[in-house]
Amino acid sequence: MNIEWRNQVVLLTGATGGIGKAIAKALDEKGAHIILTGRSKAKLEQLQQNLTLHHTAVMADITSDEGRDRVVSACQRLPLSILVNNAGITYVGEFVGTPIESIVSTNMLAPMLLTQRLLPLLERRPSAHIVNVGSAFGGIGFAAHGTYCATKFALKGWTEAMHREFSDSKIKFHYLAPRATRTDINDQRAIALNDALGNQTDEPDAVAQAFIKQLENNLARVALGRAERFFAKLNALVPSVVDNALAKKLPIIKRYAFQKSRSQDKQTSAQNDTRLGNKLI
Repeated sequence: MNIEWRNQVVLLTGATGGIGKAIAKALDEKGAHIILTGRSKAKLEQLQQNLTLHHTAVMADITSDEGRDRVVSACQRLPLSILVNNAGITYVGEFVGTPIESIVSTNMLAPMLLTQRLLPLLERRPSAHIVNVGSAFGGIGFAAHGTYCATKFALKGWTEAMHREFSDSKIKFHYLAPRATRTDINDQRAIALNDALGNQTDEPDAVAQAFIKQLENNLARVALGRAERFFAKLNALVPSVVDNALAKKLPIIKRYAFQKSRSQDKQTSAQNDTRLGNKLI
């Protein structure tokens, strides 16, 4: 499939994150016009300075109605042809301390709601694409990542359903699943855990190049990492085998992911108690 990149207008959510910046750079080099979205004005300005071409920047929180309104308004002024739902957050630690609502809202609800709003604009183009950036954890439930896994499983299932629902239309849905990637989304616990487990970690540029190739070859699904792809297939076919394999790694996961999260939870609780005490005084 031949994509004329210079004729493309791409909405990229989460543009100031590690993978987002790499995708923005790759699109900039291809000559596409990008609508860059993110929550930080300073980071958006810095990103624009690092790109060669002039692009549109929209500071918005896409988990809010107001933020989505701002993004849709910007897209209405340009011939949008590609939507990249890349924004995402994670949490490594025990489920009891997980900020569930923020993760679900950012990783699952926001892309679905934004896509629903933008479909009429994409339908105006001779051809259009929607790329949902998922994760290897969209195919494997992993301890200490429960809510993140849930959102990526949901994103994968929704993308698959939309790919089939729109199979007779000019809008094509794609799912891109990176494996562990060296970005700021991973705190020190996540990095230490990956190292302890021997997980391979990609640079953001590798994900960006996979994104470009996926669209140029019109691939519905792309998953990075041979071992991760095999593990996901094994998990789908014989989950009990994966259960046993990961059970053996649980002590390592708890050592790196749980202990610090407990400490942080206690610290947060103490801070909350202090704030409450000050308020009462």
